[in-house]
Amino acid sequence: MNRVFSEFVSLLKFSLPAVSLVVTLCVSASVVRAADAPKAAKADPAKGEAIYTNGDAARNIPACVSCHGAAGNSTIVQNPRLAAQHDQYIVKELQNFKSGSRNNAIMTPIAKALTDAEMANIAAWLDKQAPKPGAARNKETIDLGKQIYRGGIAEKNVPACAGCHSPNGAGIPAQFPRLAGQHQDYTVSQLTNFRSGARKNSPQMMTISKRLSDDEIKAVADYVAGLK
Repeated sequence: MNRVFSEFVSLLKFSLPAVSLVVTLCVSASVVRAADAPKAAKADPAKGEAIYTNGDAARNIPACVSCHGAAGNSTIVQNPRLAAQHDQYIVKELQNFKSGSRNNAIMTPIAKALTDAEMANIAAWLDKQAPKPGAARNKETIDLGKQIYRGGIAEKNVPACAGCHSPNGAGIPAQFPRLAGQHQDYTVSQLTNFRSGARKNSPQMMTISKRLSDDEIKAVADYVAGLK
């Protein structure tokens, strides 16, 4: 953690108010996640793989693989890649879908049908899967995306994404999700939803997204897709 923090500090090239903002947001996020995180259950990845691959027809739970791809490597750009995503983050999001604090017409009923143990099992299996690399597509915006991700936007008090999601996009387990290799379209949609208030389960991301333009969102989403 000390190494990650040191890298974070070295990346910060914006004004003191922005530094204050990102520290506040990260600390607040840690407190919120710690308070909201469900109690850890002993997970069984093999059982998680079974549900992910086959679903449970008797309970109207579809196979996760149909939307999120083999081993969590979605090929549908609107659906997130979940391979190597931190297990506690996946559980948190499933719990949010179940409680209604995050709304999605497809995921909400699925999450409501899953038990806490099943969520933990699926998450534990996905955490262990090898992610397939993505790639940035727009050479014209790569520098802008890199600047936002690694240095933020000082004049708009936008902190560096790397401060919470790590310089290589690996995230911080149990606190901030992995972003490396994520589909551009999915990242754009989530940042846009945070900005509009359609997605409300991360106060810090709502605050940051409201300060980003459409072009800035697209640029950073494209840069993230190429991280490994």
